[in-house]
Amino acid sequence: MESSEKIEKMSLRRENRILAVQWIYMCEATRTQANAEILSSLCNIFEKNPANFEFTREIIFLLQKNLAEIDTLIDRFATNWNFSRISLVDLCIIRLAICELLYRNDIPPIVSINEAIELGKMFSGENSKAFINGILDRVKCTLSRSLRTAS
Repeated sequence: MESSEKIEKMSLRRENRILAVQWIYMCEATRTQANAEILSSLCNIFEKNPANFEFTREIIFLLQKNLAEIDTLIDRFATNWNFSRISLVDLCIIRLAICELLYRNDIPPIVSINEAIELGKMFSGENSKAFINGILDRVKCTLSRSLRTAS
């Protein structure tokens, strides 16, 4: 199955996460702040209907608002790894997942972690899924809510 066929068969929520990772990556690479025009441009580039990507917009602005706290957690839990050495793709995926873990109680933490691992398989290197899982598992242990159900 070709990669475009795989994406077409994915859930809309996963498509939102994929677009979010691409958006986060683009903002980091160009050192720009997220804004509504970027989402519109990305939807045009990838031939997506912007109306289907409200989750992407919400999570990006939530991430942007809480970036300092999220990065502090990544730095704290990236054991024996310097924050500046984390690949940009892995960093984007981890930031997205931690944002969901901390601020989206409507998503079970296990789902956020599994989705992050899948994104790592799609966009990053062979060893990234273990690295991503390791950090997110440590963050998960700090949560006081159910890991398998939404609140």
